[in-house]
Amino acid sequence: MRVRPTDGPVILFDGVCALCDGLVRFVVRRDPVGRFRFAPLQSRAARDLLEALGHRAPADPPASVMLVENGRVYEASDAALRIARSLRGPWRALWILALVPRPLRDAVYRFVAARRYRWFGRHDTCTVPSPELRSRMLE
Repeated sequence: MRVRPTDGPVILFDGVCALCDGLVRFVVRRDPVGRFRFAPLQSRAARDLLEALGHRAPADPPASVMLVENGRVYEASDAALRIARSLRGPWRALWILALVPRPLRDAVYRFVAARRYRWFGRHDTCTVPSPELRSRMLE
């Protein structure tokens, strides 16, 4: 599926990270209208989308979940909080954490990101999405 930067919000995630895979499933369950679409950062679709916005694909392994929304790219805690703000239920209340200075938020984010494979595991390849999720994937 070819996507333009203005086609709606896209979550770009580390396709081999078990924590990131869990995040995608978490978002799908709390996004019943299907607002978000998804692509592994390792995919051609993610690289094409980032390049269309003047960004390079992150190094491997990617250090951050990214959100492409309204032609802008958000990373780290900014991406996570913007995603939470759009979810159904109490998760949108996490937006209050945007009041915490970004360097502090990103330091906590990077601390978890640096340990995510050790704490949550890593897949050898990108996981096969469920039929529900497959329809929301860019590739």
